[in-house]
Amino acid sequence: MITQPPAETAFVLVHGAWHGAWCWRRVLPLLHAAGVPAYAVTLTGVGERAHLLSPAVDLHTHVQDVMGLIEAEEPTRLVLVGHSYAGMVVTGVADRLQRERPGALAHLVYLDAAVPYPGDSWSSHHSAETKQARIEASRTSGGLSFPPPDAAIFGLTGDDRDWVNRRQTPQPFRVYQQPLDFDAERLASVPRTFIDCTSPALATIAPARLRVRNEPGWQVLEMATGHDPMVSEPRALAELLLGIHRDSA
Repeated sequence: MITQPPAETAFVLVHGAWHGAWCWRRVLPLLHAAGVPAYAVTLTGVGERAHLLSPAVDLHTHVQDVMGLIEAEEPTRLVLVGHSYAGMVVTGVADRLQRERPGALAHLVYLDAAVPYPGDSWSSHHSAETKQARIEASRTSGGLSFPPPDAAIFGLTGDDRDWVNRRQTPQPFRVYQQPLDFDAERLASVPRTFIDCTSPALATIAPARLRVRNEPGWQVLEMATGHDPMVSEPRALAELLLGIHRDSA
């Protein structure tokens, strides 16, 4: 049973590649039922904002998407959660928050997500084969985007797999190779948690998975599910997030 944590700190949830705010549909009601404000943003060019895809959409656009939501909703403090590719996005957002609104960021959560070093791109720690495959896949759109994989790669089956496959949209390609500059020391002062989805473990997350276990300052939690836990195990994910929220209050 989900317990009631303090509600002064809000969640801001940021989806991964090919997804949209729709992917949090099973998690948001659980957070709200626990009395916690929670907001999910859709990044420009995907989900219900796929019609806004253009060559101008880049990582800075996605950082601004999240900042725009924070500015509109005005949470006093927040737990920032980034799934998969959005590890890049929340890193950029966290850097700005620490600079512009010190004290607002209560906790930074990487949900089976990329964990960049300063100057990294999303592609920096992918294998040569993955990089080449995504470059090749982007050529059909003239370098504008690359198509989603079958959701089976996220460990989803049956109706869950079909639900995600119907909703995924091409990912803006520019964000794949764009480096992100940020102040690592500034981020190191924020409590950080990595939620590792281990069954099946997504290969492209392996470098982040290894890093957080060998670098000081990280809390690592595990979920015995695939890469889309908000779909496959929403209640278990909500429980983990609410535990982080209680610790951040």
